[in-house]
Amino acid sequence: MTQIVWIARHGNRLDFVNPEWFNTAERPYDPPLSEDGIVQAKQLGQRLVGEKIKQIFASPFLRTVQTANCVADLLDLPIKLESGLSEWLNPAWMKSQPEKLSLDELHKLFPRIDRSYTSRVIAHYPETSENVLERTAETAKYLTTEFSEDMLLVGHGASVVGTTQGLVGGMPEVNATLCCLVKLLRQEQEWVMELNGDTSHLSETEDVIRFN
Repeated sequence: MTQIVWIARHGNRLDFVNPEWFNTAERPYDPPLSEDGIVQAKQLGQRLVGEKIKQIFASPFLRTVQTANCVADLLDLPIKLESGLSEWLNPAWMKSQPEKLSLDELHKLFPRIDRSYTSRVIAHYPETSENVLERTAETAKYLTTEFSEDMLLVGHGASVVGTTQGLVGGMPEVNATLCCLVKLLRQEQEWVMELNGDTSHLSETEDVIRFN
C-alpha cells in the first residue's frame, strides 16, 4: 500500500509581525495569520494543486484553520478539525488553556469545515515538550491507520515535528519553518521522508524557526 502524507505548518502569524497585538487581543493565544501569512497559505495551496490529496486535517487554532482553508479552496475539499494537531500547550507561553473560537463560530467563517468529524486525540493543557511530541505522534498514527487516502495535516511547529517523528520513527530533525511542507511516503509499513521543511513554494521565507 502506498500513501502520501503532507504535513504543513501555518503561515506567518499576526503577533509575530505586530507583537503589540497580544496586549489588547480578545483571544491572545489564538492569533490569526498576518497579511503575508495569508499570501504564504495561498502559495502553499498552489503548491499542492495536482497532488492526490483527499483529506485535510487541521489544528483548531485560527491560524491553522485559515491556512488549511486556503488550500481547501483550491483543492475543493472539506476540512476536519483535529485537536491532536493543536499548538504545544506550553505553560511557559500560556497562563491557561488557550481560548479559541467555537466550532460554530469557525464554521460560520469557514463553511468547508466538516462539522460531523470529531477529534481522534484531544490536547490537554499543560504540556511538556515530551507530551506534545507523544500527542502529535499518536495523532498521525491514528489518522493514517483510519484513513488510507493521501492527506494533508496542517499544524504548528511542534506538531509538524511530532507527527513526522511519529510516522518515520526515531528523532529526525525537522525544519518546521512557517508554511513549510514535509512529505512522507508509505510503502508497505515503512515511512520515508521525501521532503523536510520544504519552502520552495514561498516567495518569502524566514531563516530562524520560531515556535512561540
